[in-house]
Amino acid sequence: MHKPGILIISHGSPESEWMRWIDEAVEQTTFPADMPVYSSYLDNVPGRLIQNGIDELERQGVTDLLVIPLFVSSGSTHIDEISYALGVKEAPDKETDLEPFRITARVHFGYPVDDDEDIAHMLWDKVKHLSEDPTREIVLIVGHGSIHGGFLHRWVKGIASLSRRVGAISGTAYADYALLNPDSLILKTRKWTKRGYRVLIAPIFLSRGYFLNTVIPRRLEGLSHHYVGEALLPHPRLSHWIQRQVDVLLEQMTVTK
Repeated sequence: MHKPGILIISHGSPESEWMRWIDEAVEQTTFPADMPVYSSYLDNVPGRLIQNGIDELERQGVTDLLVIPLFVSSGSTHIDEISYALGVKEAPDKETDLEPFRITARVHFGYPVDDDEDIAHMLWDKVKHLSEDPTREIVLIVGHGSIHGGFLHRWVKGIASLSRRVGAISGTAYADYALLNPDSLILKTRKWTKRGYRVLIAPIFLSRGYFLNTVIPRRLEGLSHHYVGEALLPHPRLSHWIQRQVDVLLEQMTVTK
């Protein structure tokens, strides 16, 4: 007999607002009736860590964990270490201090954001109020990126595809992407301003924090750009994204029974 339960995993932060937006998005999601749900964090939230979530769901009799990794890119090293610690892969691609979790339930591991219609709409919604003449504007999506080769490739693949989707939704002249690691934000901003375009900066981070408040503004100092530093959350479409991921995992679980 199978009893599925939903384990949502996000990074976590010492900033209470960061967690509040995540928790509200989860609370606003419509889950299947009577299906246990636990929103957990990789770090910074004692008592609500991943192992806490596994223990609680298994205590409720869950036999199949539908894991939703709430991260913006499969290029995140956290996706690699979490999938290893959950037993989804035999070894991590990069050395990690994360030990394998105590778990008896079967794990059905979902996918991070990468490229998705809901997220593309969220990004455009956050910057469209800055738009004056879309035909002379560029949306520049800014992501964290990675200094590790294989992870960087995954970052670029996802954000490049996402930028094309944002371009189609926004109606702007073009949508491009830049990463903080390795840094291409300054180069890309200069490139488009020199060509006569207004550059609308759209950071792809779930919640506000150090990168949106400090890192990105510092790198953009002295450059012509339009930036208000809004994160993806809060936004109602994230709940829709979560719901869709659950539906996909439920279908996969049914097929593999």
